[in-house]
Amino acid sequence: MGTLSGGRDRYVDFLRAWAIVLVVFGHWLITGLVRDPNGTISAPELLATVHWTQWLTLGFQIMPLFFLAGGHAAGGSWARARNEGRTAAGWVGQRALRLLLPAGVYSGLVLLAVAVCSAVGVDPGILALVGWAMAMQFWFLPVYLLLSAATPLLHAAHRRWGLRVPVVMGAVALVADALVVGLHAPVVGLLNYVLVWGVAYQLGFCWRDMLIAERSGLPACMAVGGALAFGALVTFGPFPVSLILVTGQSPSNTNPPSAAMLAWVVGQVGVALVVAPVLRRVLERERLWRVARPLGGVSMTLYLWHMLPVLVVAAGFYLTGIAPEPGYGSGGWWVLRVPWVVVLGVLLVGVVGVLGPLERGLSAVYEWTRPGDLPRRPWALGLGLVSSVSALVWFAGHGFAYGGRFPVVPAVGLVVGVGLVMVTGRSSVGRGVRLTSV
Repeated sequence: MGTLSGGRDRYVDFLRAWAIVLVVFGHWLITGLVRDPNGTISAPELLATVHWTQWLTLGFQIMPLFFLAGGHAAGGSWARARNEGRTAAGWVGQRALRLLLPAGVYSGLVLLAVAVCSAVGVDPGILALVGWAMAMQFWFLPVYLLLSAATPLLHAAHRRWGLRVPVVMGAVALVADALVVGLHAPVVGLLNYVLVWGVAYQLGFCWRDMLIAERSGLPACMAVGGALAFGALVTFGPFPVSLILVTGQSPSNTNPPSAAMLAWVVGQVGVALVVAPVLRRVLERERLWRVARPLGGVSMTLYLWHMLPVLVVAAGFYLTGIAPEPGYGSGGWWVLRVPWVVVLGVLLVGVVGVLGPLERGLSAVYEWTRPGDLPRRPWALGLGLVSSVSALVWFAGHGFAYGGRFPVVPAVGLVVGVGLVMVTGRSSVGRGVRLTSV
């Protein structure tokens, strides 16, 4: 097994930050607002309205890199924990809480706003639209949470079978997708959320342990093979070119992840490994790294909160009629995408700054409540993960105000889930020592 170098750590952090930045930029680019004659704001779906824009998703569907980097980091973290004799339950609890605390606070604040707006009589249609916009990125959270929880098992399989694990996962994903497309079995397709994205996650293990050497021919074969397979599936198969969900499009490449998405995952991972030596040398420059490094520290904040500036702009510029509105998708509309993105970027920087104290508070809460190496209530950890994942799946599919109503059941489920994960670590002996030392 190989060891990590500082350069590789930087490149992994860069991949994670780059993936988040492009996701944010992509969401902003395809989100267009229209002020209707009656004064209300709507958001026509650009990919469904201007069909050629579906090709743009080839540049912005970069989440395979996030799962690749996540698998690389998680593999190293679990390997160290395992060598130190720490338990799988304690490690999983800590990883889950790091994800659930910021997601829970974000959800709680959005749900509070939904409750207030509903109580004062905000139009249910507008509330549903806003609730969807604030949850559009949530599909990632339950998938990543499940893969994190399964890391000890996935890593054990990796240690025994190596590259054969992602190959088998990919083969099973292809069978599942064939059943979805051929027999219209959508329930089977749910497996592919874990299998397809799990291939990238598992390849992160292989990358870290040098089972895929960057300077060998394998990454180039993956890049070329993935690109050719994607092109063939889109050209001759039933799959669309869009790598983001488009309403009414069937089959979809993302809902559930398709064979074409699997090809894209393999190809993109291959490209990332091919260019790794060059980019690693670039990232060794301290001046450049000082610019890139902070993005990694706020990546979760950027991912969760990046649609809030859109609501601010909608209220400040579109409801008031100040914003110019050329024809949707016209040349003038695309020119105005530049100031649109710049304004949203400035606002997001402000949001991150305002949330600074909250982030520091969450870090303190995490230290108080994170599970120790021997969680006090392992059953609570399991139930908490099930409850949290279920709630996050619901929000990802329906938004925070489905039908213009407050979602009581999933809101309670998320509160209970996060609470159960937190109580597994309360009052542990190790934590008392740590807090005293602080």
